[in-house]
Amino acid sequence: MCGIVGYIGKRNSQEILLEGLKKLEYRGYDSAGVAVYTANGLQIQKAKGRIANLESKLEESPLDGSVGIGHTRWATHGKPSDLNSHPHTDNSLKFSVVHNGIIENYMSLKEELSQKGHVFVSETDTEVISHLIAHLYEGDILKAVQKAVKRMTGAFALGVLTEFEPDRLVAVRQASPLIIGIGEGENFIGSDIPAILEYTRNVFILNDGEMALLTREGVELMTLEGNFISREMFHVDWDIITAEKAGFDHFMLKEIHEQPKAYRDTMGSRISTDGTKVTLNELSISAEAIRKISRVHIIACGTAYHAGMVGKYVIEKLARIPVETDVASEYRYRSPIITKDTLVIVVSQSGETADTLAALREAKRCGAHVLAITNVVGSSVAREANDIITTWAGPEIAVASTKAYTSQLIAFYLFGLHLAQTLGTQSAAEIQKTITAMKELPAQVEAILEQAEVIKVVAEEMAKHDNLFFIGRGLDYAVALEGSLKLKEISYIHSEAYAAGELKHGTLALIEEGIPVIALATQHELLEKTVSNIKEVKARGAQVLGIAVEGELELQKAVDSTFVIPKTLDILAPALAVVPLQLLSYYASLARGNDVDKPRNLAKSVTVE
Repeated sequence: MCGIVGYIGKRNSQEILLEGLKKLEYRGYDSAGVAVYTANGLQIQKAKGRIANLESKLEESPLDGSVGIGHTRWATHGKPSDLNSHPHTDNSLKFSVVHNGIIENYMSLKEELSQKGHVFVSETDTEVISHLIAHLYEGDILKAVQKAVKRMTGAFALGVLTEFEPDRLVAVRQASPLIIGIGEGENFIGSDIPAILEYTRNVFILNDGEMALLTREGVELMTLEGNFISREMFHVDWDIITAEKAGFDHFMLKEIHEQPKAYRDTMGSRISTDGTKVTLNELSISAEAIRKISRVHIIACGTAYHAGMVGKYVIEKLARIPVETDVASEYRYRSPIITKDTLVIVVSQSGETADTLAALREAKRCGAHVLAITNVVGSSVAREANDIITTWAGPEIAVASTKAYTSQLIAFYLFGLHLAQTLGTQSAAEIQKTITAMKELPAQVEAILEQAEVIKVVAEEMAKHDNLFFIGRGLDYAVALEGSLKLKEISYIHSEAYAAGELKHGTLALIEEGIPVIALATQHELLEKTVSNIKEVKARGAQVLGIAVEGELELQKAVDSTFVIPKTLDILAPALAVVPLQLLSYYASLARGNDVDKPRNLAKSVTVE
């Protein structure tokens, strides 16, 4: 997730672009840049790091002009650097593009354009867009952009400027948000409302498959095919803080709702266009090396560790390789058995988790190949690992992780399938079946989010209690641990998660009249056993909320209330079942009057052991 801002009018565009980018810095902050049409033509200034770095450069060498585009980046393709920063240009430096999203077919486009003489200087997918538009330009920037987007697959929001037509600014939306701000003698583009709220409260919100042509005099909305659109203007009456949260009350709720996009982005170009296989082209580990893997260690902390528990199940089931999971803070101190045939997977949202970094270094010292799953391209974990699978969740502001965790699950599914393809442990038909089901997950999460009010009612009742339990078997137990952690983190309610079969080995002593129990029962093979455990707590007076797959009537008969998730493969159920638990934690915290985004005593990134 990155930030886009654009301006065309009569004022100094540099100042407006910088102020807009500052309002969007919560969306991405590893680099920033602007392109401005000046008396000397199109001029660009970019800087790695925070926007303050870009601002310092512009103080030394200001760009004077009244039309421009700007971008603050959250790296996906290519590490944070000046070269990889947006805006990107073609070789003639006459075309400039800012881009949010992912161009899935950028490698094939890049190869085609390279053969026609285009020279690329960055590692990004975005640079391909500027070259493609330049290649297709025949005197009309609008038509060139329309031709270009027909060649592109993936998700993108674009701002496009050319020196040849400095009085026109083009904006495009395809599966990545973009809005158009309307002023008097000036108009704006932004990836989010905060970017332009200081200057106008009148906006057009572009839908997928739409674009806009901006001039100083006005705005024309149209489809990507060029058919003009008439739309009612939207007047924004939010304050700036609410606007940064896109109308949500808290960043956590916003990030829960961003999970469908995070799923799509993380899968992105890693699934073949025909949906038959996983293509993890970013990995350097060879098929020969994969065949020699004798064991896998998954190392992480907190929420990432719970993702690793799901990863263990996924890899063992799909690839039939034994997997151990370790809390990173314990890993080095148990003298782990590591050989050159051990694959170590470290998982970290920030990529700076001190315990995880220390475990990574120990694993490398012992000769293991290390794969990192992280949300930050240029982080320490990403730099020091041998391989990396980036989770394209975008910046996560709330301390309690939601979309970063579920994106880690998607990464494990992708890697598990990659191993299975390489080792031949799953048939092509089974792999395709799993991929097909994975592609349905974003829409299924959206369906769950539409039922948020149901969870809110349950959460407000549970918020009255000081203790509760989560139970589940197999993958449901891993999800139960994450649900319990999330509730503790932000509601401060004491909760415990147990493997459901363990209740009779002592914990039943804690079940008393009226105590809430959340029972996850999404695994068909274990349903009968889980129902039996539910009856054990019911017999002792517990009030049970069941999390079930639609159609499981047997479970619904055994519990007091049920939240139903859409049907999916058992192995993929964690990516759905955790969403109502996130909402449960959010609404329980709200009911208790807590600071949802900044819970007491916790930090987003733990950089000390």
